[in-house]
Amino acid sequence: MLNKVMLIGRLGSDPKSSRAPSGDLVVDFSIAIDESYKKNGERVQKTEWVSIVVWKKLAEICEQYLTKGKLVYIEGKMQTRKWEDKDGATHMKTDVIASNMKMLDKREDNQQTAADGMPLDDVPF
Repeated sequence: MLNKVMLIGRLGSDPKSSRAPSGDLVVDFSIAIDESYKKNGERVQKTEWVSIVVWKKLAEICEQYLTKGKLVYIEGKMQTRKWEDKDGATHMKTDVIASNMKMLDKREDNQQTAADGMPLDDVPF
């Protein structure tokens, strides 16, 4: 079995940070993935919104460098959460748990570097 997701999209808002009970940093954000195709001779544009969750060191980097509108490559796995609210209604949400992130905006816009001085778009996560 294989659970691997590779996506390219733009952040819909700035990442939101929180701490897990373990103290680990968790960052979440959504990316918009655009698709266009022809239907009956007309071009149709469709946007899918995907929820991304990032943990630990990669979360620190995302928190520091990602902002609304940035184009990113995300690699990770799908994970679905299920919970009940206080009224007993069951809810489900599917996220991509990121294991790799690469900023794809033009190099002039990504002149920031990681702590070791390596350009962020060259950092192996």
